[in-house]
Amino acid sequence: MLYAFPPHIPTVSVAGSNELFPVHRIYCVGRNYVEHAKEMGATGREAPFFFMKPADAVLPVPHDAIGEMPYPGMTTDLHHEIELVVAIGKGGKNIAAADALQHVWGYAVGLDMTRRDLQGEAKKLGRPWCTGKGFDNAAPIAPIHRVAETGNITQGAISLDVNGAKRQSSDIGKLIWNVAETIEHLSKYFELQPGDLIFSGTPEGVAAVQRGDLLEGRIDGLGELRVKIV
Repeated sequence: MLYAFPPHIPTVSVAGSNELFPVHRIYCVGRNYVEHAKEMGATGREAPFFFMKPADAVLPVPHDAIGEMPYPGMTTDLHHEIELVVAIGKGGKNIAAADALQHVWGYAVGLDMTRRDLQGEAKKLGRPWCTGKGFDNAAPIAPIHRVAETGNITQGAISLDVNGAKRQSSDIGKLIWNVAETIEHLSKYFELQPGDLIFSGTPEGVAAVQRGDLLEGRIDGLGELRVKIV
């Protein structure tokens, strides 16, 4: 078979290896920490909801490096959202929460970057969030750590500093819908595939960043993600 042009396969580095993790789809969980839900105008434990980013929105950042994210066009309100990223290695649909962690290949530190002004406008008009969430380089991500090495991440500190000042700080244990429950719900809507990434939600403290800002995200057991806005 001949392609009209060479296909592009988005990939993410695997920690401690020369391997690359091929990205199939990127799913994101909305408002999955109580305090973040409150700061976004919601309350309580609502049913999980999802949105997507294109696979090639990933911005892989190597270990011990500082990635560069160009400030996107069409916005004056670019926000950071630090998240635990779940990498799927075994596909399936209608997966029970009790079996869900068997489908996890690994975990990583990621950022769900958001053009908040465009997202807010879309919400008011009842339109999709694509322009606010799915733009180029909207998903910076550190190397993926194999679950065989880290174990399943059910708790641990998650934080983000901007220019050395703390912006977000919480614990993975405060997820409203934990990783297993998220996989259970998501797999009812989509048949998950190896290569899928799930951005599991962000804690409170989301705010705007500017050109020149240095973002440093951390999750216990997964190291650090450093990104400069250029």
